[in-house]
Amino acid sequence: MMSLAACAAGFFLDFLFGDPVWLYHPVRLIGKGIAFGERKLRKLCCRKEKGGPGEDSGESRALEAAGAVLWVCIAGLSFLIPLGLLVLAQKIHPALRFVLETFWCYQIIAARCLCSESGKVYDRLKDDDLPGARKAVSMIVGRDTENLSVEGVTKAAVETVAENTSDGVTAPLIYMLIGGAPLGFLYKAVNTMDSMLGYKNDKYLYFGRVPAKLDDVFNYIPSRITAVFMIAASWLCGLDGKNAWRIYRRDRRKHASPNAAQTEAVCAGALRVQLAGDAVYFGKVYKKEFIGDALRPVEPEDIRRTGRLMYVTAFLMLIVFGAVKYALGILI
Repeated sequence: MMSLAACAAGFFLDFLFGDPVWLYHPVRLIGKGIAFGERKLRKLCCRKEKGGPGEDSGESRALEAAGAVLWVCIAGLSFLIPLGLLVLAQKIHPALRFVLETFWCYQIIAARCLCSESGKVYDRLKDDDLPGARKAVSMIVGRDTENLSVEGVTKAAVETVAENTSDGVTAPLIYMLIGGAPLGFLYKAVNTMDSMLGYKNDKYLYFGRVPAKLDDVFNYIPSRITAVFMIAASWLCGLDGKNAWRIYRRDRRKHASPNAAQTEAVCAGALRVQLAGDAVYFGKVYKKEFIGDALRPVEPEDIRRTGRLMYVTAFLMLIVFGAVKYALGILI
């Protein structure tokens, strides 16, 4: 019950104040741990061979094993350290444990940050500052942005808010409702390892394979739960809930990731626009399927609509899953 209260309090603190940038974020510590562990493990298992490791080489298997070891270490520490500190705080005083866990839940949820960063893109577009909008959107997407049109910038911002509704907001919320801040930090560690190591290039094809696959596993159920709640939220936001359901059923698998298109498809349907399509990464064009139907052109206001959709989705999930956990707590 204390973890439930801390999770709810953390959610509303994030809604009111956003990410506390004045304090060193725990996820940055996780990132430093990943970088440190990668350097050490690569030294142990890699030989400097021209052309890189082959699929069946001993080095490729060693790299894959090293990535798995790093995942276990980072995920384990990200869970056990917060858990130990909360146990210690509980022994000192329950109020201290509640305050500490509330603050951590506040840091783990990234809803306000996501809205704020996408809002900067919206503001630049409304000021007809396309170069500024390209720069702003480059802060939240991985694709090349220097040649994007107004439509391209808008689509990129809408897509990243839609996709990260699950990764950055509702998935950590679900894990925190299940296991408090320690499980929330474990999820953030899994997500951070995927963002740092889960690339299909020469450097990370083998080393990042296990982190990438396990990120898919951890997000598989949350992304689908989020999509269902987002469809409900689209009705509450005055968007096209019927079309959101139709596009979700049709396009939810149109992505290389098994999870990314779940919420993106709902968002495209709710807004009645077409998202995704080809994108440029590091100067190379990657072919992608379109998601949704172009029933109307994408416009900058869609960035704000997607932000509202994200918040209503998260709020609905907090109410429903919070009520379920509260009821189970009483029964048990």
